[in-house]
This record gives sequence, structure tokens and C-alpha cells, in this order.
Amino acid sequence: MAGPSSPLRRCFFVLALLALLCLHVSFAADHHFEGFDSDDVADDEEAVTETLDHPPSIQLTLTHSDLPPLDREQEEDSETSQPSDLPQNPSSNGLEYWDEDEFEGIPEEQSPEAPKIAENATPDDLSSDPIKTAKPQKFGGPRSYTVEIVCVSFLIMFTINFFTGKRENENIALAWAAKFGKKDSIFDKNFSLVGVGEGDDPPLLLKEEQNVFKFYASGRRYCSGLLATMELQSRHDLISRLCNWVMRGRDEISFEVYMNEEAMDQVVFAVARRKAAKGMQKEVRDLQRYGSLLSGPPGGRKWVAEELAVISESKEVAGDLITEAVLDQVFGEKAFEKFGKGFISMHFSDQHSGTTTHKKMLLFKFALPDAKNMNDMSRLVALIPYYIDLIGRYKLSSQARSKTESARSKAAQEAYKEQQNARQEALQKRKADRKKMLEEAEAKLGAEAIRKKESKDRARQAKKAMPRVRMTRAH
Repeated sequence: MAGPSSPLRRCFFVLALLALLCLHVSFAADHHFEGFDSDDVADDEEAVTETLDHPPSIQLTLTHSDLPPLDREQEEDSETSQPSDLPQNPSSNGLEYWDEDEFEGIPEEQSPEAPKIAENATPDDLSSDPIKTAKPQKFGGPRSYTVEIVCVSFLIMFTINFFTGKRENENIALAWAAKFGKKDSIFDKNFSLVGVGEGDDPPLLLKEEQNVFKFYASGRRYCSGLLATMELQSRHDLISRLCNWVMRGRDEISFEVYMNEEAMDQVVFAVARRKAAKGMQKEVRDLQRYGSLLSGPPGGRKWVAEELAVISESKEVAGDLITEAVLDQVFGEKAFEKFGKGFISMHFSDQHSGTTTHKKMLLFKFALPDAKNMNDMSRLVALIPYYIDLIGRYKLSSQARSKTESARSKAAQEAYKEQQNARQEALQKRKADRKKMLEEAEAKLGAEAIRKKESKDRARQAKKAMPRVRMTRAH
């Protein structure tokens, strides 16, 4: 039995070795690529698993109802055909340590794409998805119309104020014209022609702007005419109305009386409130040149209220023009407190320098009351015809006349010198400009042109320097 059993044992041993070799080769072929030793790969896999952690896998759950029928069948076939011993989520960590230059044919690692969600996905499926789509940002609620409302409200207020303010100014102007310009009024009694038009019943007022009205009267001795200008507050303008309300603006009326040349003597005189009088003496040319501020009454007589100041060329003129009647009616202490609230200034001058061609003028400026209180300025308006007659009849004394004439002759000489100086300055300026233009023209010329010009200049100078010989014919 020893003889025949030994070959059988040898055959069995060889078959066992072949079986073990086949199993080892098949196991190595399943887990490794060709060209790698199993021991090296095993060592590498152990090192990778020890040093690197696998990123958390992203699992997506979709209901079978969301997939089309064909995709569902393909999924079931792939699940049945996939071997059970392969891992569900293979990792690509082993590929990260491969040398791409050494081996060819190895696919490049691709970043996982964002999962796509089917069109019929339900809200429950979206809530179970860890990667959620960004929700569109919602802006503020309903649109705000604050700016538009404010602008429209301002326009409405501006429009309403335009018509109401325009009407208020017209009422004030018409109230003044009805009080002082209509029949049997003060201007109708003192002037033969009242109004701004022609005909039997001309209009009393001329409206130049929404807040400017004019009144004209003529036909009286000592003067050629009277022009009254009412400058009211800009009530039709909302912004100007607010400014006037803050700054306390007022309505004013100014009268310009154009005196005849032979009717007015050499007079420079003014009465105004103290603050306004100082400004007038500095700004008005004839008051600055001829007048002076009087410190007290002439001769210790009764004088104007303390609120007023008098500017005159001489005390004699001031004493003659501030009469007792005027002090009792307006400019006295008690009368001014009651009737002089609307008085601003009055200015008489035979040397008036203004926009008009008239030099001999009487200027009055008053504040206008409300439309219902026009009677408050009756005494102020009465000063106009009173001073027209007073100035028309007034004559200076010889002493005052000599003083005024010397002052005017001196002023005429100063004015002539000023004109001559202005003419000399203008002439010098023209010469300088001409010289500058010639220098600029020479700078643009060439060398040859400059040489010719210089030779001409030398010839001209030599000709001027030659002595002049006068030849006479011998008889």
C-alpha cells in the first residue's frame, strides 16, 4: 500500500497547490490593476485609510413616482446586475496618489455634479434634500409714494396760493385807488387828469406785474405830473410769501412829482426815520454832496418827533419847510404817534440823479395799510399837494442862495474833473490796448519783417530829427 499511495498523494498535493494558486490570482485580479504588486497596494491602501478621512457621502432620496418608467426599469436592472460584494460608495482616495505621468489610460477625477431634481418633485422631497436651492430675495412691501405725494401737495398749494395772493394784491391796489383816485378824492380835486389811459373814463391803475401797480396824475401848477408806484408783497409766490412772513415785509407806495424848472429853487432836503436817514445820506448822491444831518431844531423852535431825522443843505431851508401845519398834522410828537405809522421818507432835490431825465423832483415813500384801513394814510397823502405848492412858491434868501450857488459851482467843478479823469483813464487804456496788440502782432512776424520794420522806424526818426528849412521866394 505504500507504493501505490505515494503517487496518489503526490497528485492530490499538486492539485491543491494549483487550486490555491488560482484562488490567489483571481483575488488579486479583482482588487488591483495590472502592473501592481499586491503587497505594495495593500500597504498603500492601509496608509491612505489611516491618514485620510472619507468625506461624508451625500445621499439623495427620490420617490419612485418622480422617475419616468424607463429610468425605473433601468435602475432595477442595474441593482440586480450589480454584485453584492462591491462597495456601495466607492472612494477615489486611492487615485489621488497615482502618478499620471507613469500610467496611462486612467480616467481623470471629476467633481461631483449638483444633483438634478425632477420637475414633478413635491415640497416634501425638497425639504428632505440637504442641498436646497437658493430662494429669491424678497424686496420691501408695497412701493412708497411719499415723495410723489409731497410734490403734488406742494404744487396744489402753490397753485391755490397764486390765485389767492394775486387777488389779495389786487384788492389792496383797488382799495387805495377807490379811496384816493376816484371822483371827489384828493387827487381828483388837485389834478385835472387822473388815470393811466386816454378818454373820458380812463383806468386808474396800470398793472405791470402781479405785485406792482402804477397810478398817474397830471394837470397841476408847479409840476408836470405825478407817478405813484405800489410795490406790494409777492403774495402770489408761496416761497416769497413765507419769506415775507418771517422777515415781516410790508407793502409800499412811492410818489414821484416832476417839478417844473422855473418852479423849484435850489433846495436839497429830506426827512426820514433815523436809521433810514443815515442810509440815505450815505447812498443818495445829492444828499451826500450837499446835505448834512441836523442835530437839533433851528432857533429852538418846535421840531419833528424823536423818531425822525432831518437832512438839509442849510438850517434855513429846514426851518422854512417844516412848518407848524406839518408838525400839527403829521410830524409832531403826538400827531406822528397817531398818524405817522406809515411814513417812511420824503426827499426834495433840484439835483436829483436817478433813472429819469428830471432833476427837480419831490419823492415821497409811505407804507400801505390793509385794504380795510386806507383811511390811516389820508394825512400822509395830503402832504403831496401841500408840498407841491410850498416848494413851488418857496424862494431862498440872498444869503442862503449865495451859499447854495457856491456849493453847486464847486460840485460842478468836481464833476468836471471827474469826467476829465475818466476820459484820461479811458484814453490811456485804449493806448495800452493798442500797444499790446502791436506787440502781439510783432511777435508773430518773421526775422525779415522785423528787420524791415526797424529800418522804417529808424528812417522816420531820422527824418524827424532833421532841421526844417523854410524856403522863400526873393522879389
